[in-house]
Amino acid sequence: MTIFGLREAEVAPLVRTVTRDDLERTELLDRLARVAWMGIAEPGDGHAGELIAVQGPAVALEALVTGWPVERITAMLTESGIIVTPDAVHEALARWRPRIDASAVLDSLKQAVRYGLRLLAPDDRVWPTGLDDLGPHAPHALWLRGAEHALAPLERSIAIVGARAATGYGESVAVDATGGLVDRGFAIVSGAAYGIDGAAHHAALAGRGSTVAILAGGLDRFYPTGHESLLTRIAHSGAVLSEVPCGTAPTKWRFLQRNRLIAALSQATVVIEAGWRSGSLNTAGHAAALGRALGAVPGPVTSAASAGCHRLIREYDAVCVTSAEEMAQLHPSFDAPMVAAAAGGGQNPEVVRVLDALSTRSARPASDVAVRSGLSMASVQSTLGMLELTGEVQERPTGWVRVARASG
Repeated sequence: MTIFGLREAEVAPLVRTVTRDDLERTELLDRLARVAWMGIAEPGDGHAGELIAVQGPAVALEALVTGWPVERITAMLTESGIIVTPDAVHEALARWRPRIDASAVLDSLKQAVRYGLRLLAPDDRVWPTGLDDLGPHAPHALWLRGAEHALAPLERSIAIVGARAATGYGESVAVDATGGLVDRGFAIVSGAAYGIDGAAHHAALAGRGSTVAILAGGLDRFYPTGHESLLTRIAHSGAVLSEVPCGTAPTKWRFLQRNRLIAALSQATVVIEAGWRSGSLNTAGHAAALGRALGAVPGPVTSAASAGCHRLIREYDAVCVTSAEEMAQLHPSFDAPMVAAAAGGGQNPEVVRVLDALSTRSARPASDVAVRSGLSMASVQSTLGMLELTGEVQERPTGWVRVARASG
């Protein structure tokens, strides 16, 4: 028996290897169709997203493979409330049909198995829900290189982006800011490029924080090649994601589309350093369009490397941020009264539970505090960061301790 021109006996084990062993046949068809659509439609193709939303990926692929007429597809979309013209449908089909390639789908799956990748679909438990805000421009699926649990911290994340040709000033700000955000329990999202992106990822790893890298090409060949070691480390402790199949080369268009994922996966975006026409401004534009908080770090007025940041502040209402604390305030979860509560007796429930889980003599790692308090790692790291600011706790080489207060 064949599925989309592929022998089921050959392709089914591959799909189950990159997803789950207990997939039912309808789920298997869904996942296989999503893999096919990742290669058929370019990232962010809204027409493909609309067709899949209406019919599901399997039926949408069947319609494409079996040659449904333009009129039928147009009527189907129109009846579902999607405004589309026959000309637009015709153009979309003309883009997609030359890229129907069953052998490419099979090769992509084999490479995914070879590199230990996981396929994530929108109905998976670990799917980052922030991507849903992209509507029809959301990815059909994601390839993950790393651990699924590394995606959980995305619920409390900030994107750090900036120029590839960063200055020493920009990289220094990126390292200091990332370190401060990690200490406050934030996950760092970026694109693994040279310059600011790389500095942010390195600093997050150095601070034992969570970091997620989004690539514009396939995960079987890390790009840029100079960051292969960095990306391998991220995959080991965090996650590397892509919406394109193995073997796909990064292109200018795919880099621009990748930026929408960086913005959607984070609750706030900070541009550290950017030229007047930097690609980081594209990420900032996506963040603003999604209603995400946007911050920009100022630089010397004579520096061309900061002209884009100044432009964001002047023309696009970006918040001027100069420290990790100010960047943290961009995040929706930031709650200044929580720090005050910690200083004034720890009435906040999470503060109480973290303090109760700490000892004044034996240092305990954050993972141990999470187990003892019954809170998530992200909540524990955030609370520890704020309690450190108020002097309630201290970090030692082996973990955290509660600061003993003198009586009287």
